[in-house]
Order: sequence, then C-alpha cells, then structure tokens
Amino acid sequence: MAQYLAIKAEQPDALLFFRMGDFYELFFDDAVRAAEILDITLTSRGEHEGEPIPMAGVPYHAAEGYLARLIKAGERVAVCEQTETPAEAKKRGSKAVVNRAIVRVVTPGTITEDTLLPPRQEQALVAIAFAKGGSEAALASCDVSTGAFEVRGFPAETLLEQLSALPVKEVLFTTSDVERPLCGQVMEALRLPVTERPNAAASAASGERLLKSAFKVAALDAFGVFSKAELAACGLLLDYLSLTQAGADIQLDPPVREAGSPTLAIDPATRASLEIDTAINGTRQGTLLATVDRTLTAPGARLLASRLARPETNAATITARYDAAAFFLAQEHLCETLRSILRAAPDLDRARARIRLGRGGPRDLAAIAKALKAGEQCVGEFAKARATPPDLIEAALIDLTLSNQPGLAGLAHDLSRALTDDLPMLARDGGFIAAGWDEALDEARGLKSDSRQVIMQLQTQYADQTGISALKIKFNNVLGYFIDVPARHAEPMMTPPLAETFIHRQTLASNVRFSTPELSDLAGKISRAEDVAKAREMAIFQQLCQRVEAETEPLSNAAAALAELDFAAASAHWAAETDAVRPVLSDLPVFEADGLRHPVVEAALRKEGEGFTANQVALDASGDAAPRLALVTGPNMAGKSTYLRQACLAVILAQAGLYVPARSLTLGLADRVFSRVGASDDLSRGRSTFMVEMVETAAILTQASERSFVILDEVGRGTSTYDGLAIAWAAVEHLHNTNRCRALFATHYHELTGLAEDLPSATNLSLRAKEWKDELVFLHDVQPGPADRSYGVQVARLAGLPGRAVKRAEQILKKLEAGPDAVETLPLFAAAPESEDERIEANPALDLLETIDPDMLTPREALDLIYKLKGQS
Repeated sequence: MAQYLAIKAEQPDALLFFRMGDFYELFFDDAVRAAEILDITLTSRGEHEGEPIPMAGVPYHAAEGYLARLIKAGERVAVCEQTETPAEAKKRGSKAVVNRAIVRVVTPGTITEDTLLPPRQEQALVAIAFAKGGSEAALASCDVSTGAFEVRGFPAETLLEQLSALPVKEVLFTTSDVERPLCGQVMEALRLPVTERPNAAASAASGERLLKSAFKVAALDAFGVFSKAELAACGLLLDYLSLTQAGADIQLDPPVREAGSPTLAIDPATRASLEIDTAINGTRQGTLLATVDRTLTAPGARLLASRLARPETNAATITARYDAAAFFLAQEHLCETLRSILRAAPDLDRARARIRLGRGGPRDLAAIAKALKAGEQCVGEFAKARATPPDLIEAALIDLTLSNQPGLAGLAHDLSRALTDDLPMLARDGGFIAAGWDEALDEARGLKSDSRQVIMQLQTQYADQTGISALKIKFNNVLGYFIDVPARHAEPMMTPPLAETFIHRQTLASNVRFSTPELSDLAGKISRAEDVAKAREMAIFQQLCQRVEAETEPLSNAAAALAELDFAAASAHWAAETDAVRPVLSDLPVFEADGLRHPVVEAALRKEGEGFTANQVALDASGDAAPRLALVTGPNMAGKSTYLRQACLAVILAQAGLYVPARSLTLGLADRVFSRVGASDDLSRGRSTFMVEMVETAAILTQASERSFVILDEVGRGTSTYDGLAIAWAAVEHLHNTNRCRALFATHYHELTGLAEDLPSATNLSLRAKEWKDELVFLHDVQPGPADRSYGVQVARLAGLPGRAVKRAEQILKKLEAGPDAVETLPLFAAAPESEDERIEANPALDLLETIDPDMLTPREALDLIYKLKGQS
C-alpha cells in the first residue's frame, strides 16, 4: 500500500489504475468514484489508519471499455503498470514488491485507442495563452491520435469563435488565465472539459525550449515566426503532453502556423442554428455534415468535417477544390474505381500515430502496408485512364507514388512480406511474423515445433515401457510438462524398477503425476525456444516500428493524399447524386442563386418520396445588382426559416469547396456568416428566450461587416408587440445603413414591409399560401412583394387547437382587423360570451341528428329517437 500511495501522490487529481496481475485495482476515493460511474462492485482490502480500504477493480483485458466510460464521465485516469515480472522482483529478495510506474495519463484530449475514438471524428487538445495586456491571444492545438499540430494567434475577443470551430475535447488554461472573465464566458458557453495548469507552464521561453526539444532542432526558423503568445501556448500544450505521456518523447508532426484567420468566421450560436455538424439533439443525424458526407475513409470523413467547420476565405484554395470535384465528375468511371479502392483503405494517420507513441500493434503495421498499397493502386488507375488531373489531385498522386520514394516503397514491401494474415491485437501475443521472413525466428520456432514432436515420441516410449496405454504427457503453468496416469496404474511406477526412471510429483483423486530427468531437460529446451522465438519476434516488431518512425513524414503526406482523393471523389459523387452545381466566385459582394435548395430538408423529403420547391435568392451588399436586404414575410409553416437557412448553408458549402444544390450560384466570398433563426431559453445562465435572442442579435449588429452574410428570423417576437416591432425596425435599419451586409430578414411584423419603400437597397419577398376549401395550402415558393396576411389562425387549426378556441381566435382577429382602436374594446380578461353559432355548434341534440339517416329509420326507431332528443334538449 505504501507503493500505491507514493504513486498516487504523483497524480492526485486522476483516478489511478493500479496494475495487479490481471486486474487494474482502484483504492480509497478512486474506488468509490469508479464503482459509482462503472456500476462495479465496491469491496475492501486491508486497513489504513484503522479504517477498511475501499477497493474496486476492472479486468486488464477489458480495460478500454471502462476507460471510455470514465473519460465520458469527465474523469482523468492514470495508468500504472508493472515494470517487471514477479520473478524479476524475487531476484531482489523474497519480499520485494514488483516495481510499478505510471506509463500514461488518459484524458479527454489524449486518447489514441481505436476502441475509444469515433473513427470519423477529429479530436483536439487545445492550449490557450494570452499576450501581455490580454488583447491578443493564441492557441496551440493537436490531435494526439494523428499527430496534427497547429498554432495561431488571434484577437482575444474572438476566443469563443476560434474554439467553436475546432473539435475540442479538452482545453488547457493556466491558473491565472482561467480567472479571466473572457475564459469564464467561454467555459460557460461551450461546456468543455477544462484542465488548469501552473502559470509557469505557459511562458514563451518554455515554449521555445520544448519545441526545440520535441523536434530536435536548434532554431525554430523553419516553422515560421512565432509571437510570444503563440510560444506560450505551445509551451502549455507540450508540457501537458509530456505529463500525460509520463515523460515519453512527444510524437507530433511539426507545427503548422496559421497567420491571421483565413477561414470563414462562424460563431457558436450560428453553428447551433444551422446544425452544421451537431444537431439540436446533440447527434450527427440530420446535420449538414451527415447529409453531404459521401466519404469512404475515416481520414476523408475527418477532412470533410474540418472543412465544413472552418470554410475557406481564400478563392484560390476554394477553386482548387472545385477543380478536383469537376475532374471526377467528368471522369465518372475513374471516380467509381477510385472509390472502390478507397473503401478498403485503413486509417493510415492513426495507425502511424499509435506506432510512434509505442501503443501500436501488428494490426497497425498491416494497416500502414494496406493503405500504401491502396495509394499505389490509385496511382495505377490514373495511369490507365491517361487523364490529366488538376493540381490538387496531381499533388496527392505524387505523395502516393512509391516508385519515387524508395524508403516508403521498401517499407510497404517489407511489411506486406513480414506479417501474417491472421494478426493478434498485441505484439506480445506473438505469431504475427510470417515464416521465412527471419532465419533466427524460424530456427527458434523449428526447435519449439520439433521438441513437441519429441514429446509425442517420448509419450509413446513411456507408454510402451510401462505398459500403460492411458499414459499421457501434459502441461500446466505450475508443474510444466509432466506424465499423467490413472491412479490405478500408479503403484507399479512408484516401485522398482520403474521408480528408478519415474519421479513422483503429485497425487490427485483420480490421477497421479510423474516426471523424468529426460522430460525435465526437454521441457527446458522448449521453454527456452519459446522465449527465444518471442524475444526475436518482439525485436523484429521494434525494427519495423523504427522504420515507420523513419518514414513518418512521407507517411503523413500519403495519409493526407488519400484523404484528399476521398474528399474530392466524395464531393463529385454527392454533386452528381443531388444535381448540385459549381459556384461561380465573384470579387463583388453578391449572392445570386437560382433554383436554390436546402440540402438537409431536401434529403428528408426525398426519403418520403416528396420533392423540394427550389427558390431564387439575389442579394448585393453594394446595392447595384440586387438589394442588400430582403424582408421575408409569409405564413408560419410556409418555409421562411428554410429559405433563410438554405442561403446561409449555400455560403458554407461553397466556401468549404463543395458544390451547392442549385441551378446556379454566383457568390462573393463572405468573411463571416450569422444566423439567428429560432431561439430557446438558457436557464442555466439565467437567460430567457427573449434575452438569448437579443444577445445573438446584438452580436450580429456589432460584428457584421460589408462582406458578411446574415439571416435573422422573427427578431422581437419574445416581448410586447410594440417593443418587438420597434426592435425589429431598428435592427433592419442598422443592417441596411450601418452594417451594409447581405441580409435576409424574416418577420411577421407587416408594418416592416413599408421599410422597403424607405430604404434604397431593401426589398420585400413573401412565401405563397392559398386557402382551398377551408384548408390552407403552402406552396413554398417565393414571390416579390409582401405577404397579404400571416394565416396564423389557420396554422393553429392545422396544429390541432380545439375548434372552440379557433372560432374564438377568428372572432378576435376580425375585431382587431376592424380598426386600430378595436383592441381597447376586447374583453381580454373576462370570459367572452358565446355567439349564437357557437351555442348551436355545442348543442348535443344537433350533434346526434348529424349522425342519423332518416330514410334508414323504422317507425319504432324514429319514436325512440324523438324521446332521446327530448331528453337532451
């Protein structure tokens, strides 16, 4: 227990998985907490300071499943392994305790196991640091499972926006920074696991030193020029990685420094509103990402998710992605052939990272070989097609061509030859190196195999010598190899002359066990042969891992190339499937779409066998070619929110480098998109629905620029009519006159439609609906001009409001529409008298008559009906 307490002191804030034989044991408060989360038995073992010591444990072979549950519950787990065998410990003394040490600390941002990671999702561990004064900040982000490492600086006020664009699983702050109001707001808004680190961990000097040490360089010039805040963020990140990897070498790719912010800015409220990669219910289903994802590899899926989360603002980068998709659309057969190859390609990035971290196994080596082979096949298919690919595809093919990369080619060839087809998960299980690959290993295996054959011969010899046909030579971990005979045959073997050869070892109820000097000698040879074979196999494994490490840069390039091919081919496949078009990029701040469709809604309707009504959108921030702001009116349920969202999603798709579901789209690149469509309260932060709406609207009005694209829906609806109208009115004027951005503004305040006459670059649009036989039919198409009415009462009837309530609403509506002063005459706080129509409708006798067919009544039935009506009148 003294050893446990000493090791626990190294990681007091983590649950300690203490390896004892085939179990990880937890003690004291760790055991209580783990038992509660994992629903495992809580027992006790011994005493400490006069109190029983709580204990709980999980099997070593099933630990990953328990780890996943603990991490999901927000815990950090320190894994403590035995660093020697009990036999080695005994050499130091009969009472020596087996040495143990923490080999890693598992946290939400440092997971690498395939079983714990969603294969199609990235994970980011992010460290935040601030420059002196606090106006500038920097982040260092890495994905331990792939080795990706990036650094960038930004204005501190955009911290929330920066973090929401990343797949953050854990955030690192220093003890002093976590007290900043800005950091508190970020933690409250994003609700991410936060780890506090000492202030000394985030210094520019520490960051420079750790970067040089991690990448074994004398200067950082090759990586770019880092600001002090960026170096501090790197120091904070690398210091934490060193801690969680228990001092092992940090295995990341060289840092990629992003200058400025080249991506489309999307704040958290807009991401939630548009459901880009996470639906309102917290799942992926029904999101933009799930709808457009046609990738076939895990790296390709992660690349797509990254590009949708952080669309580009660089026209050249976006155009290159369009060119790649256009190439595959024109080369349909090549595209499908390539996709069939990619379908079988393993996750090269994560396999490479696990090998580098020392957590890989034979299957990871096989995955590397198989992925490189898939890349080589892709190159071969392009050669057969004799097509000239665009620059982005050409660059990917160069990185996948093994003929001009001898080191990578040799690694792929040797891995394919060295590994067997049936591979164990762990190298220590052995049996993964193919026969014929290593002469020394084959010799050791041969000795082991031959020795077993000798044992069978020896068993036959002993059976003949003793005359006992039931004699067997068996093996267990206690006795090793032994001779086993039924108890009834044991007496002759324990008396001369057989007793001179056979040595009695153990007597059981029905069997007696013996040994011989010859068998003991042979058992030693077999044991040594097994040890030699296992040691040799592990040595070969380490050699192969070292070769992977030596080729880590070209392997990283090959993994990125496979992901790029998958992304481009999937983009083309989705475009062809949905009849999406290539956007035309313009230098002007325009948005001109014809036949625009909402990809998610259209996909849902298609599943039900229904079609989607496409619409036109034309906006120009300059006001020259089209209005910069459109006021959208129409009934509830007519599709105003869908119309707004599909325009905003088109900007995101286009700037991510994807085709857009429309007949045509001309787009001037946006610097930011804003969406305030739908709102709910945030009671945990003390905010009502209206307050949330106002906070989001305020962010738009203060941050939107002339290059931004904004959609707002029903601003001002959560307060009194006149207050709401006044706020909406002011918001429209501010967007038009001050922000001067492209904007769609949906509203039920018909008074606002008059602004189109007063504002020079505003217009009215409406979604059509028709009444047909007392039913409201939504046409979902957009027309110029304002809507004539909102049809709110008709929508209420469709929603299932009781007929009586609907009738009452119609009466009140007629009075309100009769004149501006009608509201003062309404008995709003008194029961309204029923009209004659309502009384008739509520008469049970009339209801009964409605169900009667007079021609079908007999005289007797007619008389009974009269009495029944008499009783109900």
